This record gives sequence, structure tokens and C-alpha cells, in this order.
Amino acid sequence: MPNAHTMPALFLGHGNPMLAIEPNHFADSWRQLGQQLPRPRAILMISAHWYARGTGVTAMAQPRTIHDFCGFPQALFEVQYPARGDPQLAKQIQQSLAPLPVALDQAWGLDHGCWAVLKHMYPAADIPVLQLSIDAGQPPAFHYLLGKQLAALRQQNVLLIGSGNVVHNLGMVEFGNDVPALPWAIEYELWVKLQIQQGNHAPLIDYLNSHLAAHLASPSPDHYLPLLYVLGAQLPGDVVSFPTEGIDLAAISMLSLLLTPQGQ
Repeated sequence: MPNAHTMPALFLGHGNPMLAIEPNHFADSWRQLGQQLPRPRAILMISAHWYARGTGVTAMAQPRTIHDFCGFPQALFEVQYPARGDPQLAKQIQQSLAPLPVALDQAWGLDHGCWAVLKHMYPAADIPVLQLSIDAGQPPAFHYLLGKQLAALRQQNVLLIGSGNVVHNLGMVEFGNDVPALPWAIEYELWVKLQIQQGNHAPLIDYLNSHLAAHLASPSPDHYLPLLYVLGAQLPGDVVSFPTEGIDLAAISMLSLLLTPQGQ
């Protein structure tokens, strides 16, 4: 059960990498979250951009900043997020998820699904950050149940953050100012939000069979699955809120989910 020191859990729609360096209202909301949330001793990120075979957790003392994109301005490649890691916490996570084999990774680092939002939330980069990979070989229910196992970290002053987008169709993205959202994207985001509000996690786990637009919204599952980790980590009494929402660039949902222990 939640206690006085239980941390919130958070899913962030991270969107276009340029949100990391351009003025925008999404970044303003991330900045406000960093100021309003209790300060964690560490952050565990589940980012859409570490989508690989097997489960691993970053275990180095100083994770590198990964610029995992191309075709963007040089200023974006120059961004560094020098947060330290926490090898001891990585070992604890490995042990807590046993018998699932979890690799103590020394190669990955912090990808832009991680640092593009954290640089606004915690610009001083003075909180240890770890990333957990998303096993591409596992079904959605696996990731939801893994989130349930990770929920115990919330009671150890660790902030759990999933970073992705519930609608992420790059083939239908349109760049420009005031680009209208695709109607199916609006409908799907609202459906996801309604299921969360009503506590209906089963259709969100079986999302591809639960809504006609799911295949359009998630042509690949990498950006959707981080939401399931956060839903899995929901604790009794959590207050549900949505710090950001809306469709950007026609086909990218910026829906975010905040689970706050009652009374905080």
C-alpha cells in the first residue's frame, strides 16, 4: 500500500526531438512537473528508444548522452545530459526482477526519449538516472506485469517514468505550424484516456484488438509499451491526471499520465 514516501509514476508523450530545445508548451508542462513532484533519489526511465531483445538496465556510473536521430539541427546533437547512474540500484532492480534475466548494461546510456524530457524537468541533471530496456520479443501483457513488479520502487523514493507516445505514426506526420490533427488520432487518444480514467487496463493491454485505429496509432509497439509499464505500476488510491494531451504534427499524441498517491 502507498505510504507517505511513495513516489508518483509518470508516462510522458515525448514527441518530436526538437521539443528538447525549442520553446513550447509541452516543455513548459514538463518543467512544472519537475518543480511540483517530490524530489526522487533516482529516476528509472522506460524509453521507447531502447527497444531491443531481452531486458537490461543501465548499470554504469556515468551514462553517455545518446543522440539517436538524424536530420536535425546541430544544436540538438550538442545537447548533453550528464546525469550520473546508480550501479547499486541497477543491481537491486536486477535482483528484484528475478527469475527474469536482466543484463547489467554498460553500453547504452540515456537516449533522447529520456534526456529530451529530463532536461526540462531536472535541468541540473543532479538526480541519478537509469534506463530499463523494452524487450521486443515479449507481448504487451509481459510489459504490464513487469510494471507491477517495478511498482515497489515507488516506495523506495524512485521515480518511474515511461516515455513514448500512444499515437506515433511517423509515416503520417506533417511538419508545420497549426497542422490539423488526423481525426482517427484524436479519437484514439481520447479512447486511451477514457480507459485509463475508468481503470480499464485490459483493453489497453490488448490494444491491437480493442480499437480499430490501434494499428494506425502504433505501427510498431515501441512507443506504446512504456505506457503499460506505468499502468502496471499503478497503486491503489493513485489519483489519475493528464499533464499534457493533444495531437502534434498530425499523428503524434502528446498525452501524458501522472499517477499521484492520494494525499500528496
